[in-house]
Amino acid sequence: MDRIRIRGGNQLNGTIPVSGAKNAALPLMIASLLTDDTLTLENVPHLADVELLIRILGNHGVDYSVNGRRENQRKGHSRTIHFSARSIVDTTAPYELVSKMRASFWVIGPLLARMGEARVSLPGGCAIGTRPVDLFIDGLRALGAEIEIDGGYVVARAKNGLSGGRYRFPKVSVGATHVLMMAATLAKHETVLENAAREPEIVNLAECLNAMGAKISGFGTSTIRITGVTSLSGARHRIIPDRIETGTYALAAAMTGGDVFLEGARADLLEAALKTIEQTGTEITRTNAGIRVKRNGAGIAAVDMETEPFPGFPTDLQAQFMALMTMAQGQSRITETIFENRFMHVQELARLGARISLSGQTAIVDGVERLRGAPVMATDLRASVSLVIAGLAAEGETLVNRVYHLDRGFERLEEKLSGCGAQIERISG
Repeated sequence: MDRIRIRGGNQLNGTIPVSGAKNAALPLMIASLLTDDTLTLENVPHLADVELLIRILGNHGVDYSVNGRRENQRKGHSRTIHFSARSIVDTTAPYELVSKMRASFWVIGPLLARMGEARVSLPGGCAIGTRPVDLFIDGLRALGAEIEIDGGYVVARAKNGLSGGRYRFPKVSVGATHVLMMAATLAKHETVLENAAREPEIVNLAECLNAMGAKISGFGTSTIRITGVTSLSGARHRIIPDRIETGTYALAAAMTGGDVFLEGARADLLEAALKTIEQTGTEITRTNAGIRVKRNGAGIAAVDMETEPFPGFPTDLQAQFMALMTMAQGQSRITETIFENRFMHVQELARLGARISLSGQTAIVDGVERLRGAPVMATDLRASVSLVIAGLAAEGETLVNRVYHLDRGFERLEEKLSGCGAQIERISG
């Protein structure tokens, strides 16, 4: 099993290209199930989750082809991929595939809308909370589906097609908003989704669906309206830059000091996070070409933070921000409001010398003068990269185990960081 070895203490200086967003790519790929024409997606990142979803879509009959790779371009650079679901050969998403990645459960919406039926295993994914599928089920029922749970599978039927309807999410859910928005595009009447997620990935999906012929308005607000159409066509669409990757590398630059330009990053996708990072004493310059992050060696100020749905501070940057706070001057309080059980990185950061105590959903971080390298274990995707950030600033060697979590969401992590001066390498086997 691969590991990552880091020798800390180097500032980061240079340019890091920001990849396409994983959290946008996955629902866009799933949207290919809605049409028998070809959906072409640009800026698709090369990630384990993307490759797994390609396999899952292939199980339903989706063909794909890749082009746009320059001569001698190394594996791992973003690609243009063409997806064609001309014939759906199977409406079942089996446990052995869905259990490996939670987002694959989202195929239930397009399959139900287009084929009138879907049988999808209850999902797996990162162990950061229960994240029940009740919102998906209740929402699809509001659109006219008949649903039952049978042997660990969600069995959904709409023999005469979905009818559309009104559904108010009892809590904001990005995944359920993705699924209901996709399903409603082929419903007979209008669908109104209230208290919907407002994340940039929702906007990216809605813009793609509209390019395919859907009639969606209000995306980016808490009320989304979808007027159903009889069919969707193909389209060509570009995936937005990854705001979580952007924030992660911004926090790495703040942690180590130095001067890093995040090429292709869009500040409007994570403004709350950037403003919070600026409060730590880090200088951030926003440009049309990307974001410059600079810390000249001054101390890191302690800042309290609370995760919130967009446009607030993203839960997917909570672990990385905590890593930064471990070396802040003073005490900070980090409150997680989105997922329970998302503090599993705390014990591993403590192995590096961090001083963190937990009180319910709040982590109290007392900054220390230095961290010291040690073997650590990645527990989930975002927790794993927080250990990398801490290791970049720790004295001595840090060895991060279970890096397959990193491969799910960060494209060419070691290459991007080493290109800016980090001593980081992957150890195979």
